[in-house]
Amino acid sequence: MPTVIKGAWVPGFGETDVLVEGNRIAQVGVAAERCGDGVIDGKGKALIPGLINTHGHAAMTLFRSVADDLPLMDWLQNKIWPLEAKLTPEDVYWGTMLAIAEMLKSGTTTFTDMYFFMDEAAGAAEESGIRAVLSHGLIGVKPTGAEDIHLARNFARNWHGRAEGRITAMIGPHAPYTCPNQYLVQVIDLARELDLPLQIHLSETMTEVSTCREQHGVTPVELVNQVGFFDLPVLAAHCVHLTNGDIEILAANDVRIAHNPGSNLKLGSGIAPLPDLLAKGVTVGLGTDGASSNNNLDMLEEMRLAALIHKGFHRDPELVTAQQALDMATVQGARALFLNGEIGEVGQGLKADLILVNLEKSHLTPRHNPLAHLVYSARAEDVELVMVDGKILVEKGELRTIDEERIRFEAERAARRLCGR
Repeated sequence: MPTVIKGAWVPGFGETDVLVEGNRIAQVGVAAERCGDGVIDGKGKALIPGLINTHGHAAMTLFRSVADDLPLMDWLQNKIWPLEAKLTPEDVYWGTMLAIAEMLKSGTTTFTDMYFFMDEAAGAAEESGIRAVLSHGLIGVKPTGAEDIHLARNFARNWHGRAEGRITAMIGPHAPYTCPNQYLVQVIDLARELDLPLQIHLSETMTEVSTCREQHGVTPVELVNQVGFFDLPVLAAHCVHLTNGDIEILAANDVRIAHNPGSNLKLGSGIAPLPDLLAKGVTVGLGTDGASSNNNLDMLEEMRLAALIHKGFHRDPELVTAQQALDMATVQGARALFLNGEIGEVGQGLKADLILVNLEKSHLTPRHNPLAHLVYSARAEDVELVMVDGKILVEKGELRTIDEERIRFEAERAARRLCGR
């Protein structure tokens, strides 16, 4: 059924109408007589592309606030990995559903995931209606490393393009410190066989970089480049500790970056050199990482952090403008996931992944600059409507396709069992 969103403020257009037909945007600036069969009143609201979360581990919502105020490797090795060893497929399903509920209600329409039991994660995405970019996590130092490659192959073959095209797959080796070179070569071969991009954690901490230098004489970026990793399309998460040479390599190979300011700050990992990456033309999207290291999945908060921390760190208020922050959460996020030209913009012919943000709030008044309000002032509860692939998933702030109360109950039950409470 054709739908018109009337009178909303749209970045680059001002107050206008947007016509949605099927799963795509048919027109921006619709004549009044083309109202379609459904009309949504957008007056007093901002209509923007759905937010795109370029890095996370959705089911880790089950470990939210289990292990706070710890450095990455202590948090990971001593707290998280022992809990993850207890995970069941049902746990991952409910943990992913909990993440999806949180993301949808805060305006995220596409999320990226690298984890375990990914059939269940994909099933949750399919059921909820959200768009998802998914990878079975690969850890080469585990005894099951070879089996994981087989699982990743089957997952990608079974799910890539499913759910009316809303689910796409990547190949996801965890990191160079958990995937030795010979294992990375096998992973590269798998990605080439399936013609899929790769995603990986890269240069997240100073310890990771210094250990890599001690063991291999090069940085993690240089190491994976030497084995041919960047010969294929790559999304690299974090990239906090980079040399100038690393940045040159990333730029020359068109490596896409998932910048995770909230998680990097909370784990004390540092602040990525975002201005330097942007200056070299590197594509950068935003991500939340998992809810156990953030501790939320609010992309509006990530936009604000991305805009603020670099201004403060570099003592330069002109760094990372509101427009750049919004772009990283939308159009550049789509490019980071190799989905540019499909999502991330309000434009004719693109997928109708859209959100309406209520601007008629005290903290968003007066309306001098709606774009700046979205980045510096808006809150998750200001999101009133969420549409993915032309279907309304959130209306008046309430989920329409999934049962939030049931999800919270099941996720709480799983978390209590996993954590022995």
